[in-house]
Amino acid sequence: MKTEVLRIGDVDITVTFKAIKNLHLSVHPPYGRVTIASPEFYDLEKIKIYTATKWAWIKKEQRKFANQAREKERNYITQESHYFLGKRYLLNVVSAKKNAVLRKASKLELQVIDSDNVDIKRRTLYRFYKKELKLRLEDFITQYSGTIGLGIPTYGVRVMKTKWGSCAINTNRLWFNIELAKKPLDCIEYIVVHELVHLLEKHHNKNFILLMDKYLPGWRVQKKVLNELPL
Repeated sequence: MKTEVLRIGDVDITVTFKAIKNLHLSVHPPYGRVTIASPEFYDLEKIKIYTATKWAWIKKEQRKFANQAREKERNYITQESHYFLGKRYLLNVVSAKKNAVLRKASKLELQVIDSDNVDIKRRTLYRFYKKELKLRLEDFITQYSGTIGLGIPTYGVRVMKTKWGSCAINTNRLWFNIELAKKPLDCIEYIVVHELVHLLEKHHNKNFILLMDKYLPGWRVQKKVLNELPL
């Protein structure tokens, strides 16, 4: 697999040559990075011509990401807003003998040994996010693996900079972005089905769309909601 960088105007486009039949153009959040997956027999000049026909769409997608709301930097202090499963919570930081997070009505009680250590507070909250997200993922993966007729794949949660999820078909493994813990359950459901469908269809082609329509008819709405939430 060969990779080259094609610069057009002020945009660097990463072109990866693969054993595929068609070109696949993507603009990725959060910063509008552009990639193209190309058949191995295409040359850069042909790809450049193709890109020119999609230039207006590329710039439109980049503007969308540039204008999209972003979460403010968090200090992990009492009364600071944090999100869990699409709901806004106020943080309540308390000193304790062990690090933990408790949900209490509209508050997340962040219990930490050192309440002045921002890193400890962040890691404690994200451990809570990871544990809770895995519980929701397990439910959705079990449900939809059965509906789709797949064996239950292995899966995990990790930090991901540009994707909500990824699928490794050769190892039958799914990865999910830990930031999904902040998003509504419908959005998590959409990402789970999206990645499971990739086990049947690798590319975002017509067959992929048909499969998404079959197994999650409302996926377009869920995708729109997710894409419009703060990055």
